[in-house]
Order: sequence, then C-alpha cells, then structure tokens
Amino acid sequence: MKTLELRLGDDGVALIHIDLVDRPMNVLTPELVEDLAAAVEEVAAAPGITGVILASAKPGAFVAGADIKGMLALLDAGPVPAAQGVALGEAFGRLTRRMEACGKPFVAALEGPALGGGFELALACHRRVMADQPKAVVGLPEVGLGLLPAGGGTQRLPRLIGIEKALGLLLTGRHVKAAEALKLGIVHELVPAGDTVAAARRWLLAQPRAVQPWDDKGFRIPGGAGPTAPHASRSFTAGTTLLAGQTQRNLPAPLAILSCVYEGTQLPLDVGLRVERKYFGRLLADPVARNLMRTLFLNKGRIDKLANRPVGVPPSKVARLGVLGAGMMGAGIAHVAAGVGIEVVLLDSTLAQAERGKAHAARQLDKAVERGRTTREQADAVLARIRPATDHASLAGCDFVIEAVFENRDIKAQVTRQACAAMAATAIFGSNTSTLPITGLAQAFERPEDFIGVHFFSPVERMPLIELIVGEQTSPRTLARAMDLAAQLRKTPIVVNDRRGFFTSRVFGTFIKEGIAMLQEGVAPALIENAARQAGMPVGPLAVIDEVSLDITLKVYEQWRADGVQPPHEPVLSIDATRKMVDQLGRRGKAAGAGFYEYPEGGRKFLWPGLSEHWPVAAQQPSVDHLGRRFLTIQALEGARCMEEEVVRDPADADVGSILGIGYPAWTGGVLSYIETVGLARFVADAQEMARLHGPRYQPSPWLVERALRNAPFYPPMG
Repeated sequence: MKTLELRLGDDGVALIHIDLVDRPMNVLTPELVEDLAAAVEEVAAAPGITGVILASAKPGAFVAGADIKGMLALLDAGPVPAAQGVALGEAFGRLTRRMEACGKPFVAALEGPALGGGFELALACHRRVMADQPKAVVGLPEVGLGLLPAGGGTQRLPRLIGIEKALGLLLTGRHVKAAEALKLGIVHELVPAGDTVAAARRWLLAQPRAVQPWDDKGFRIPGGAGPTAPHASRSFTAGTTLLAGQTQRNLPAPLAILSCVYEGTQLPLDVGLRVERKYFGRLLADPVARNLMRTLFLNKGRIDKLANRPVGVPPSKVARLGVLGAGMMGAGIAHVAAGVGIEVVLLDSTLAQAERGKAHAARQLDKAVERGRTTREQADAVLARIRPATDHASLAGCDFVIEAVFENRDIKAQVTRQACAAMAATAIFGSNTSTLPITGLAQAFERPEDFIGVHFFSPVERMPLIELIVGEQTSPRTLARAMDLAAQLRKTPIVVNDRRGFFTSRVFGTFIKEGIAMLQEGVAPALIENAARQAGMPVGPLAVIDEVSLDITLKVYEQWRADGVQPPHEPVLSIDATRKMVDQLGRRGKAAGAGFYEYPEGGRKFLWPGLSEHWPVAAQQPSVDHLGRRFLTIQALEGARCMEEEVVRDPADADVGSILGIGYPAWTGGVLSYIETVGLARFVADAQEMARLHGPRYQPSPWLVERALRNAPFYPPMG
C-alpha cells in the first residue's frame, strides 16, 4: 500500500500509519481511501487483532482534509454532473461504515489537524484521542469551499453533540482547538503531544465495546431532531431566514447544510448519509464551489506562501518598522506590526498626534482583552513596542519605513525626503497610497530601487490584503523584502505594476461611479443600494462613498486633472454630482454627518430623502437582477483591462485582491473568475448589450473580444 503502513501488533492492536509520501500533508485521495478500505478488511479478518489505531506517520499531523487540487482538476475537465459528485463520496462512505460496524474498535490518534474529510474519518472511529497542543485542531471547513462534508460530517456530528451545537460548527467551518473539542464532546481524551498512540493503545487493551452511539438500539439525537424538536424554530425556521439574509442566496452551501441536517437526522444513519451525498453532488456541480476552492483555497494559499516571490533573494525579517503619519491608517499599521513582535517608531509632526496614534492601538487592545482574545499582559507588551516620535533621526535603526500620510503628492514628497535623509542605506521605503503612481512618488527618494508601494486597506487590523505596487525602478530585492514583511504581518500580498489607481482602486472606482450613474439615470437610491448587496457586495456604492467622504473623492479627481490625466469613464463619474453634493449642498459624507445618507445622533443611518429632489426617480425602474449584473460586470471589465494592460501580473492576484480588498462577491471567485463563470462569449455579449443600453464604458476591449472568440480562459486547467 503506497499511502499507509499497516502493523499488526502482538498485543492484538493494529496500527495504521497514514503517509502520503509525495505530499507535505496527508489528504484524502482516492488512492488513500482504497488503501484504507483494504487495511480495514485485513484487520477485520485477522483473528488476533482486537482493536485498531489510525494515526499519521507525519509528525504533528493527522489528515488535513480532501484533495482540493484533485477536485479542481476534475471540475476543470468539464461540468461535473450531480450524480458524479454523489459517486465520489460513496467509496469513503462505505469505508467509514465498515470501520464502525466491523466489530472491532477503532481509535483516531490526532497529533495535529484533523479537518474536513480527516475529521470525518476520526468521527467514524469509536474513540478520538487528541494532542493537547496549539496546532492540533478539528473541524469541518467545507462550507468555506462552497461544499458540505460528504463523509458523514452532517450526520455523525449532530448525532454526537446535538443539532444546535453541530450547526454552529458546520455553518461556520471554524477550527476547534483541543480544550474546546473536549468540552464539546467531539474528542474523548486530551494527552500531551506525542502520546496519542500510547493513549489509544491503553484504551483498546481494556477491550472496549465496538459500537457507535448511533448504532445502539433506542438511540436518540441529543436535544431532538425534526420539526418538533425544542430547538427546531431556532435552528431551521429562523436559521433559514438568517442564512438567506447573510448570503443573499448567492452561497448555496450554508442552506444545503441546513437542509441536509434537517432531513438526514430524521432518518436512519445510512439513509441520512445518502441524503448528504445527494446534496454534496449538487454543490459540486455548482460553479460557486469551483470558484471558492480555486480562489480562496488554492490561489490564496499560493499567495500567502509567497509563490511569486523573486528568486535568489535571501529571506528577511523586519525587527524595527518606521511608520510616518499617526492617523487612522498609520496607527493601524503600527498596531498590527507591534502585534506580531515588531518594534515600531510611530512618527508624526507633533508628539500629541503620535501619542493619539498609539492611543488608537491601546483602545483596540483594551477591546481584545475585554472579549477574551488576549491577556492584559500580552496587550501591554504589544503597546510597549510602539514608540511615538517626532524626530526623523529615530528612523535610523529601522529596517523598513512606511509612509502613511495624506493622499497628496507634495505632502508625501516632503516626508519622503525627510525620512530618506535619516534612514539606513539598507532600509526599504514603502508608500501607502491608493491612487498616486509609485514611480512619480519615488522621485523624492534618493534610492528609487528601494522604493515600493505598500497599499494597506482600512481598517488595517481587519483587512487581510496588502497591494504591493512595483515602480519602474523598484528592484526584485525590494519586492521580495516587501513580500516578506507582508507575510510577517500575516497579510495576503498581491503584486501589481505601477499604473494610476493600480488594481484595487481602479476596479472599486467603477463600482462607486456606477452607483452615481444609476442615481442620475433615475434609479431609486434604495434600489441601487439593495441591488449591490443582493449581488454580494458588502455595502452599497452610495454608502461606500459616504464612508470614504465625497470631498476626498473630489480631491483625488482634482489631482488627476492637475496631473493632466483624463479619469477613465469620466462622463459616468459625473463629478458634477459629487461636486454638487459637496459645494452646493454641503453634504461631504459620514464624517461630516451628512452625505447620500443621513446620520442622526444615536440612531441608524438612512438615505437622505432630498436625493429625489435633485435626482428625480424614474417612473419605470430596472430589475434588481439587472442592476446587480451591472455592478458585477463593470468591475469585471476593469479587472480584465488590468490584465490586458499588465497591471496585474497573475490572474490569481486579481481574483484574490478583488475579494479580500474591495469586497467583490466571494461566490464569483473574483473579477476574472466571474467572467469565466458566465462564460467568455456570453460575458462579452452581455457587456456589449449593456454598452448599447448604458454607454460605452461597458464596451469590452478588442483584446477581450478576441479572447472570447478563442475561448481562452484566464487560468490554465488544473493538471
């Protein structure tokens, strides 16, 4: 057997050591399932074997889950019928039921992560022993991949701990650490790392009964099942409404999990397992699963591992970071850096301003202590690593300096020159900008090869993305060190070439502009906002521009004009509408207390009723679906233009960046995956029709039209 080793012990205990030698982690491949089935049959037939231990031959590991790459290769080969998805789970289903019912007890020795199919394999064992160490976690994260557990997870877990607790894990996909796993009852015993096999052996030598709770006569699910269970209205009636509101029904997996648990737990286990596989087949046939697996698992994983890092540059670590500007962005960067152990010099023009930046971190840390996410001692240690300063000489010991001042070229140039004079000759300088070209900003730095754009997203503490912008003279060494810093900060770095607006701001700008265009067309403001949210955007465009502030939007526009640059799709931007809001109506956005929305003190915001006076609502309104497709299409077109212009180096950066940076709906897989999901030919045809209806901004470029004629996807097929 190539994927495992079977040892038949003289004491009557068999040890199955799982080891996929060509993989860094054990994953459930068809070959492993086949080898496990053969091993189970061998131990079941061996008269001298009284119990079996399942363990990993890889230290600190178990089985990390399904073979996602294998599933993506299958999906890339062509549409997968639901029946084929059902068949995929049948071999694993037969294996786990045979383990449960062969008459010999099985114990899972969990030294490390047991996730997805790995945890389902453990749930089919009669006992689970878990290492009491931080890296050992269990969970069923399939919902995040657009799937549900297909190896019994939706049926065994509710039967083990009750439906309410099980749904809390199935619908979030969260990883559960050892102490909580024991408290929930999903593992039976915690032991020190390295002792799980010995503990499993001790239990087996006591000759336990080899029957799962759900196979006992008279078994009842804890807390009840079906429509008459005490929790039914909370779990299923209210749960369905809540999930529909959270997902806008764009993500089918959560509702499928809810239905699967509801139906399956009212049936015998074997029938419930068939129900589970039926729902799994439907989800696997849906393009949403492919999109989520490819973008948020495979591609994000590659980016987080710095797969595109320049070769030949030694790894680096930042011990001391300089942050110029202690506003909300600079304070957030300082907080995140200090949180991962970096000493931070937080510099501003006055000590009071620098101290206010540190106070921001203090408030965030206080909240973390109150919520039990950290201890007071740990919070104090983080805060102690932030040193407010006003003297540029304090930057002398910094390995990396990030400028996070106002989005104004002259201000940025001034602080850049001052920092350059004080920095070490080996230090890297990063400019946190969302729109200003990096090559131009680098002119204020004596070593432009050591200058790079480092675009953080607000709030820095919560937003996982960093957009690294490579200027014309930025060296590979500088890019590599910036990528290393992003990894050190536990952020996901995408790499783009220097163009005004880069990638994220360009794409997101089309979303805001389209909202204003719709307002001017006479679309009802509430319909604009709701259509965006129903398409999967986190907030509507009018709310977003209020958050950013309308006057800042005007200043960015004026900077373009001052630089002699024509903003893309300027007629759609209709800057006159923004200028009217600011100059004539005095409505500058949320910070000013009035924008497209009203912000009553102590109350919830609401759309300003006066909008209809200035932009009358048309008698005939478009459908929500049409508006949603407009929002998705206009952003996808801009994403494709960024690929065409080589702003984006890798399609994975475009897709991951659009989801993590600007909130493009995850179900699409990102701006480029959305085009592939619609189909290139269909997308181009739809865009051309929108161009006819709404203007030339929707007209796809000849490059994209030609690509559609060749049916050339952005991604090569897996395998």
